[in-house]
Amino acid sequence: MSKKAKFEQQLKARRKKRVKAKIYGTKKKPRLNVFRSLKHIYAQLIDDDQGLTIAAAKDLEVKGAKGKKTDLAFAVGQLIAAKAVKLGISEVVFDRSSFQYHGRVKAVAEGARKGGLKF
Repeated sequence: MSKKAKFEQQLKARRKKRVKAKIYGTKKKPRLNVFRSLKHIYAQLIDDDQGLTIAAAKDLEVKGAKGKKTDLAFAVGQLIAAKAVKLGISEVVFDRSSFQYHGRVKAVAEGARKGGLKF
């Protein structure tokens, strides 16, 4: 691993730790965690009290998965919101992890809001 890559990895870990220190999910108000890779995007509802994943959604579950990655991210947000509403969850705490609130991460949040979740 190059020196630059190692430094960037350390910066990402610091950002994640800083964001996670301020966010905590419970059973009534779980944490909506977003992870994005270069190709896919994932969202989870997590209960930090018990350390359980309550519900999860990914772009591979979206029917008619064609279009831009941002459009798929919006659909993932709506899908996780539908699963949350089905479980009786209306409020969540948004966890962007080490990613900027921009692009696909923002699209997941907007999709979840449109699906009925409150942040």
